[in-house]
Amino acid sequence: MHSKVTVKYICEVYPSGNCYYYKQELITHDSWDNPGSICWSTPRPISKRTYLLRKKEGYKIEERVLTKQPAKIIPFKRGTVEQQLNMNKT
Repeated sequence: MHSKVTVKYICEVYPSGNCYYYKQELITHDSWDNPGSICWSTPRPISKRTYLLRKKEGYKIEERVLTKQPAKIIPFKRGTVEQQLNMNKT
């Protein structure tokens, strides 16, 4: 387990109301003596329970409210893919 200084817990809230929880850790690609090699790791999914527990324990918390609109749904005509595949076979 990391210390409170080298880890942060993230909650992302989307306009739909969905919440996603992540953990990021400070890592080094060379040595801890080389500050240029220190960066945050890729966010790793965690449970809501873990997020709330770490928040209560005093770990660094980030709450991000995202305002991105949902993806646009593009309807496809049924059978289009099958027709294209059949045309390529002949």
